[in-house]
Amino acid sequence: MANSEDLMKKIVSFAKRRGFVFPSSEIYGGLAAVYDYGPLGVLLANNVKTLWWKATVQEHREIVGLDAAIFMSPKVWEASGHVGGFSDPLVEDKDNHQRYRVDHLLEEVGVQADEKMTRDEMQTLLDENIDAIREKYPKMGELSDVKQFNLLVKSNLGDFTDSGSDPVYLRGETAQGIYVNYKHVLDSMRVKVPFGIAQVGKSFRNEVTARQFIFRTREFEQMEMQYFVHPDEAKTVYEDWKQKRMDYYTSLGISADNLRYHEHENLIFYAKEAYDIEYQYPFGWKELEGLHARGDYDLTVHAKHSGKPLEYNDQVRGEKYVPHIVETAVGVGRTMLMFLSEAYTEEEVDGETRVVLKFHPKVAPYKVAILPLSKKEELQAVAEPIWQTLSQKWSVDYDETQSIGKRYRRQDEIGTPYCVTVDFDTLEDKCVTVRDRDTMEQERIAIDELESYFEAKLA
Repeated sequence: MANSEDLMKKIVSFAKRRGFVFPSSEIYGGLAAVYDYGPLGVLLANNVKTLWWKATVQEHREIVGLDAAIFMSPKVWEASGHVGGFSDPLVEDKDNHQRYRVDHLLEEVGVQADEKMTRDEMQTLLDENIDAIREKYPKMGELSDVKQFNLLVKSNLGDFTDSGSDPVYLRGETAQGIYVNYKHVLDSMRVKVPFGIAQVGKSFRNEVTARQFIFRTREFEQMEMQYFVHPDEAKTVYEDWKQKRMDYYTSLGISADNLRYHEHENLIFYAKEAYDIEYQYPFGWKELEGLHARGDYDLTVHAKHSGKPLEYNDQVRGEKYVPHIVETAVGVGRTMLMFLSEAYTEEEVDGETRVVLKFHPKVAPYKVAILPLSKKEELQAVAEPIWQTLSQKWSVDYDETQSIGKRYRRQDEIGTPYCVTVDFDTLEDKCVTVRDRDTMEQERIAIDELESYFEAKLA
């Protein structure tokens, strides 16, 4: 069902109905391109972040964590180039005032815009392809000239509106917080090049034409790691992380057929090399994660603007140098949408269609569901202690409403790998029925063996 508009509609509807993603402040009409994660969405997002952190930080002795503030000195964004150059090329329909990103319009007719193009060059490219674009958008009216729209979100810290001070911004990416704390980490921790700093946190962008559900939003969460290396080792390290990140996704059940590398041919000025890991979403191949060889640009520019030296004194090599940076950067929302797209399955069972989210067990919001056959107290007396025991290690649901068949279907829909049914035979044999989500096979397991059983299954 890949590349299916119908599938995307189903996922959006399903995500709301089953408590994964809600439109923000919907009772007041909502806010475009802003979403809230419901009870199951929070569990899925937490799993995404925990798995990324384990693979990026916990399993690497030389990588440490950071949680930088969302607010930073506006000088950070001036130095990084975000104030002057962090913008999208836009046009506006003069009839209905709808705005379009020019690079997106061109992409839809098979034309790739160069990120380094000037506004005039972008205008020329748009004019050359406007007929093909209008075939895609027959109701489009007269368009304005191309304008550059800055993506940084301005804020008002301390209500200094009339003070004449510089504006404050909500951060447009988490990476800058890592760069400005590089020296602090170096001085406070026993790290030596090569080493990395990782961070998970919120970022904000004035996406005027945000679209495609949680793929592109105005408020989003990033998982970024900046790896500081000797200039001579940057290429080797970069290739190593490219493979590590691809292997990470396949290890979590993502089909290799739905993943690919995309090389950036038109590199931004500071990049030495840049690849995306793309996933085949229902709306086509799009960037999931960015992998960038950034050279020494970031530390050099912050050293220049701040006046603080950011060289590394390499006592092993006997030299000083500004480390080069290898970056991995991926969004929580994009990762969640990938897992939802990959897992969403419709199957025919006994003449009926069942929806199943075939999540990898590590990704699934709930790992196990405890289902007493009825609400009778004698079954609850057995089922509740099982829930209490298993929930010490895993996210475990407890459901005793409606027939057991309907409860199985509910758990299938939200991707729970295993259901544990406590029935009246349990009172005699001290065993429960464990049902597998994907095969629907069932087996009897002794209650006192459940913990070890799931440790093996969910390892």
